[in-house]
Amino acid sequence: MAGRAAEPHVIWTRPERTGRGPKPAYTRADIAAAAVRIADAEGLDAVSMRRVAAELGCGTMSLYNYVPRKEDLFELMMDTAAGEHALLEPTGDWRADMLRMARQGRALVHRHPWMVRLISGVYGFSPNSLRFLEWCLTCLDPLDAPYGTKVELIAMVNGVVATSVANELAVAERARTLPWSEEQENAVRSAYVGGQLASGAFPRLAAAVAEGGAEPVDLEAVFERLVGRVLDAYAPR
Repeated sequence: MAGRAAEPHVIWTRPERTGRGPKPAYTRADIAAAAVRIADAEGLDAVSMRRVAAELGCGTMSLYNYVPRKEDLFELMMDTAAGEHALLEPTGDWRADMLRMARQGRALVHRHPWMVRLISGVYGFSPNSLRFLEWCLTCLDPLDAPYGTKVELIAMVNGVVATSVANELAVAERARTLPWSEEQENAVRSAYVGGQLASGAFPRLAAAVAEGGAEPVDLEAVFERLVGRVLDAYAPR
């Protein structure tokens, strides 16, 4: 099958291009950048070897000389995105540095919404991802905890980032695709929920809604609170 490797491999251990012939016309960075452009503009489902080849102006089969599998293409894309992290000098305040990292991550995934579908341990050990993880651990030097706990903390914060942004993107997509105004949609849903709460069948939910008030949810503030609570859980007692 074209593009299917005969045995397991890691793209980073393979040469930039396999096969004989003239000097390669493209680099992995070129290919990854083209795939990222497509995903940013049209979503992850639009990314295919054929589509990337067309973006670069080359034949689909020749692209397999550089990237044997679509999974490798996804790994290149994630590595390219990970390279956008600003690995600033640690401040010595591990909590502040982790909060800064979380904010960076949130902005990064908003720039590249397709990342939500690929964030996992599968694509977490590319060159730029490893540099990012090492930087995070350096920021956590002041925290008196085993490295295993520190890696867990980083994973928890990244999980909050991924989950929060996925929710934010879903809310934005819903608003974008509504056949009527978002205000009309919210009014109908609020009326329905209000009627259910007024029935007395959900007293705890009613109390929770009453406690929260009628103000719109501040997603950024919610994000900051969630990250803060994760960090609090790892702070020395």
